[in-house]
Parts: sequence; structure tokens; C-alpha cells
Amino acid sequence: MKTKVLISQIPNSLTLLNLMLGSAAIIHVVQGNLVTAAVMIGIAAICDFFDGFVARALKVKSEIGKELDSLADVVSFGVAPAVFLFTAIKNQTQPVIFYGFQDILAYSALLIAAFSGYRLAKFNLDQRQTNSFLGLPTPANAIFIIPVSLIATQSILIEQEIIFSLFSNLWFLLLIIPLSCWLLVSEIPLFALKFTHGAGFSANRIKYIFLLMCLLALILLGWAGLPLIIVLYVVTSLIFKQNF
Repeated sequence: MKTKVLISQIPNSLTLLNLMLGSAAIIHVVQGNLVTAAVMIGIAAICDFFDGFVARALKVKSEIGKELDSLADVVSFGVAPAVFLFTAIKNQTQPVIFYGFQDILAYSALLIAAFSGYRLAKFNLDQRQTNSFLGLPTPANAIFIIPVSLIATQSILIEQEIIFSLFSNLWFLLLIIPLSCWLLVSEIPLFALKFTHGAGFSANRIKYIFLLMCLLALILLGWAGLPLIIVLYVVTSLIFKQNF
């Protein structure tokens, strides 16, 4: 009996590690260690993937695990990316039109944390999102925002001048906020990276095509390819929405 109880806590332990990493990442962002914080969020995303995988493999899925997962995701993929974007907006060269207001405008990035919380609460109650998603998942939203913030603050350097100019543009950073909030709670159907009927190509061709595009984006653009991957994810889902 004790062994069974211990086994049932393995997925929850991964979820709690996700939560701790997300909390530590926020501290590092505040301290200016953005790259370290980004690595922590990356590890948190791996924990977030494997907690569900392990729970299914061990057949120990539970309601408390589901709720705990959402609470951890609010921190790691809601609050953390909001703080990243807050930092990026606050540190940009100030256009004259925003003179004296940029620090205040930066707080609007916290709307992403609020909408992430709403999205996760909605997801827990929505029975339609078992094999696919309605609206952008919070980890995907974080994967878009965090690299953009790192490039905007020059915490990571890239060779693509056009991408750097776009990501470090204050108007672009501010536009991310309403777009992100809308995508999180929208009814746009998006596929989940869960392979059905084994790993056969015919049943999972959309996912294989998407993974190939992800690989190409990362090879060609490096860090800057991560936000593009999320754009490709949304576009691919809209094109093939009848097939998942």
C-alpha cells in the first residue's frame, strides 16, 4: 500500500518541481539573470510534459494532480513570462510618445498572468479539450514570449538584424500583450502533440510536419526560431483543423 502511495506521488513531485523552478525563475528575472531564468522555465516545461506522461504510464491520474498542474502552470507559464515581458518593455529605448509612461505601461504585461490563470481554470472545466486545445496553451505562450524578451533585452545575441529590430521594438512588445491574452482564451482549435494510434505517419502527419518545421526553424534561426515555432503551431492548426 505504501509503495502504491509513493508511486502515485511521482507525477505530483514533477509538478511541484515545475512550480519551484517557475518561482525560482521569477526571482532570477528580478535579479537580472534572464538567461538562467529562461533555462529554468525550459526545465519546468519538461517537467510539465512528463508529469502527465508519467501519470498515464503509471495509471495514477488524479483530480488533485490535474489541479496541481494548473497551479504550477500559472506560475511557470503565466507569471514568469509576464515578468520577462515586463522587464523587456521597461528596458526599451523610450519613444517620445511614451515619455514618462513607459514604466507604467510595462505593468500591462501582468495581464498575461491574469489571462493565463483564467485560461487554465477554463481548461480544467472544459470537457472538449481532451485530445486537442481551444486557445493557446500557456506553455506555448511562454515559449513565444520568453525568447522575444531575451532578444529585446539583448540577454541573448542573434545575427538576424531584422528579427532583433522587430523584437526590440516597443510597439511590437506592447502588441504582444492583447494578442497573447486573446489567444489564451480564444476558441481557436489547436492540435495537441499527443500521438494517436501509435507513432504511425498517416494518423499523425500534422504533428510530424509541424515537428519538421520546428527543427528547420531552430537550425536556421536558433533562439529566434522559438517564437516562430509558436506562430507555425497556430497557422498549422488553422490550416489542418479539420484533421485532428
